[in-house]
Amino acid sequence: MTSAAVSLTEIHTWTKTHAGAMVADIEMLVNYETPSRGLDLLNTAAAAIENWMRERLGEPEFAVRHQTHGYGDVIDMGFAGTGETPVLMVGHYDTVWPAGTLAGWPFTIRGDGTATGPGAYDMKAGLVTAVWALRALREAGIPHPPVRFIFNGDEEIGSPASRPVIEQAAARAKATLVLEPGVGWDVKTERKGVGAFTVSVTGVESHAGNEPLAGASAIHALAELIPVLVEAQDHAAGTTINVGVIEGGTTRNVVAGRAHCVADVRASTALEAERVEGVFAALAVRDPRISVQISGGWNRPPMQLTEASRPLWEMARDLSGMLREPLAGISVGGGSDANFIAGLGLPVLDGLGASGGGPHARHEHVVLADVPDRAALVAGVLRRHVGA
Repeated sequence: MTSAAVSLTEIHTWTKTHAGAMVADIEMLVNYETPSRGLDLLNTAAAAIENWMRERLGEPEFAVRHQTHGYGDVIDMGFAGTGETPVLMVGHYDTVWPAGTLAGWPFTIRGDGTATGPGAYDMKAGLVTAVWALRALREAGIPHPPVRFIFNGDEEIGSPASRPVIEQAAARAKATLVLEPGVGWDVKTERKGVGAFTVSVTGVESHAGNEPLAGASAIHALAELIPVLVEAQDHAAGTTINVGVIEGGTTRNVVAGRAHCVADVRASTALEAERVEGVFAALAVRDPRISVQISGGWNRPPMQLTEASRPLWEMARDLSGMLREPLAGISVGGGSDANFIAGLGLPVLDGLGASGGGPHARHEHVVLADVPDRAALVAGVLRRHVGA
């Protein structure tokens, strides 16, 4: 591959030739445990990722480690290309798996053509896809736009520290490619907004046997409120409310003075997100001695296929048809950093990273045959942005 006119098919041939090296890189990254709250482990992995990127892509035009307080650092590296405005590639290196998971669940290549291990699918294979896509173009001498990588270490807990860095970078980019895993071969064009709301109830304590009427039970009041939340769901509109945590009281013979619940909320549209927020704000109970406080809110806005993102999606769909079957655009319930970018009205495409399944579960796995296909697809998208 030496000509700037190399076809996508030839790029694909090159990535398939290097599939074994890509899989080895996935294994290397999985072997660094990176729980979102494990700062020492995250720092070790971030340094290893920076070194690996230099080995695969050469010296970057710039490299910054954005220091965070209490979260994994943000890796920010840029590589020169044709033109001034970069394409941004976003991924995360943290996982949901606690330290020590790897000892009982090592990276394993299975006989069915998949590989498994903590974080392999979500989303260390995605980091490999991003880096090798650019490498394919650089090795071939094919013109490509400047490429900026942002890999964060706090995505699985909502990107509290990295969100401003990602949003600022996306605003300065031609487009953003998010290397979260796909759904089969397909990509994610829509994601639900994600909210976490806490309902805290304060009542009046009393002896449950001697003075039952002197108290006002926070637990009983909370039990009155939860059905209101369940009833506010609208599955047809894509809105779900899951009360996943309930805590309260002190002991069985005390009328509970305090109780709270935590609800996970998902909404497909901004209108639904606004409606649900209103439901929480209006929560009230019959007993005037009891007070209700709502905290939390929307962690990520809904991501929809906007007019800004549609050309990017259509480009990827057309290119995928040159490699194999055309992509489909899938709507999913989980959120990602793509939600932030879409919420700003900027072009973004998500789910380009890996084929497989089982995110956040012990059956997490990557389809190895698709690894070179996805790298070639991302390379094709980058190539199309020269002069765009």
